[in-house]
Amino acid sequence: MVILPGNPSTANRPGLVALFLAFSKVALAGFGGVLPWARHIIVEERQWMTAEEFNDAFALAHFLPGPNVVNLSVVFGARMRGVPGALVAFSGLVGPPVAIVTVLGILYARFGELLWLQRVLAGVAAGAAGLIIATVAKMAKPLVQKGLGTGPWIAVAVFLAIGVLRWPLPWVIAVMAPVSVVLAWLSMRGPVREG
Repeated sequence: MVILPGNPSTANRPGLVALFLAFSKVALAGFGGVLPWARHIIVEERQWMTAEEFNDAFALAHFLPGPNVVNLSVVFGARMRGVPGALVAFSGLVGPPVAIVTVLGILYARFGELLWLQRVLAGVAAGAAGLIIATVAKMAKPLVQKGLGTGPWIAVAVFLAIGVLRWPLPWVIAVMAPVSVVLAWLSMRGPVREG
């Protein structure tokens, strides 16, 4: 089962254990947001995808219903190892944190009023915001290198529709998804040659 076009080379395809461990590492390292860690491990550390392939996979994850990084784990796992890969990557991303959060929830219910704990959590939130900003900059680099095209205009239109005009998200997606697909298709066709 291939979700993204193109098959990864056999040399770059992780096994099921490697997928589980990588996504467990992503989940356990990412406080407040795992996207920066997912990109770092998949693109930079393990080199299982190029930056452009990661952006494409993440764009598909945005389009699917559900949490983006969970969708990314399923898309990535399926691309690398089919349905078993999707299940293993998902389990690695979700399983360990669920166990830890359950234990921490019990502890927080008992000790959550402590001032030092509230300050630690505020520091973690600030660090997570910085990681998200750094990831946006890294993800923008390949887009800028290959030319921005209509992407910024679509982003502005979506921002205005949702953020300013307060239009419902499903309606904005229903309109902008086909528009962006058509614009991307037109940009890939290039100029029409007369023969």
